[in-house]
Amino acid sequence: MAGADQDLPTDDDDDSDSRTRLLEEVAEQMDAIEADYPDGFKIGRVITLAEIIQPDGSVGVRIRAGQWPWVTLGMLDWAKKDVEDAMRRPSNSGDGD
Repeated sequence: MAGADQDLPTDDDDDSDSRTRLLEEVAEQMDAIEADYPDGFKIGRVITLAEIIQPDGSVGVRIRAGQWPWVTLGMLDWAKKDVEDAMRRPSNSGDGD
C-alpha cells in the first residue's frame, strides 16, 4: 500500500496552509500511481477523504466523490479491505506495499 510508511501527522504538525498540504498529498499519490503503473493508466473515479480539524479542536471528516453513493460505498469498502490485507502481509521491500 503506497504511502503506508510515511510519517503520520501529529498534533504538533504545522497545518497553517491546508491547501498546500492537500495539493502535496495529491501530488504524492500521483507520483506513486505513476511508479506503480509505468506502462500507462487512466484515472477512473476519485474519492477524497480528509480529516478536518477546526480551531476549537473539534474534528470532522469530509468525503467528496463524483459518483452514485452506492458506488462510493463499494469503493470505500474495497479500499478498507485493501488496507486490511496490506496490514496482514509482511513487507518484503520495506516500502509499505
